[in-house]
Amino acid sequence: MSMSTFNAEEADNLEDIERQFAVVAVEQAETYWNLLTKIKGSKLRLTKFDDDIYNTFIQHFPEYQDIERVKNFKEEELKSKEQKVKWRKFCGEFEENVEDYNFGTLLRTSANDEYGQEGTIFVVRIQFYAFEIARNRAGLNDWICGK
Repeated sequence: MSMSTFNAEEADNLEDIERQFAVVAVEQAETYWNLLTKIKGSKLRLTKFDDDIYNTFIQHFPEYQDIERVKNFKEEELKSKEQKVKWRKFCGEFEENVEDYNFGTLLRTSANDEYGQEGTIFVVRIQFYAFEIARNRAGLNDWICGK
């Protein structure tokens, strides 16, 4: 099948491909967590575009200027039909600059918790960057260092 005739909306989800994506997402989460155990989040830059990602995040979602909203959020805030439209616009801003901006990644819904079965959701990488950059700037991940 040529790529020009591939329709993602109609494609079957193949279990092996899904498993591979899950493995990569878990590995990325483990790497990030291990990094946070060694370096305070407030001292960490995740990309060379951190400032742009943060500023665009706050521009598109001013409600996340409230540290409590960044610290703890519900999955619906990212995945409701209405929110998906807003997030799609946000994500599109990074298509050209941020490598793998739309790859699947794990994100904790609470900055107070470790990654786990509960409180961890699947998002695209640019959403992960937006929340974790905001959390790091606010010092919300500093508690992890030295754990």
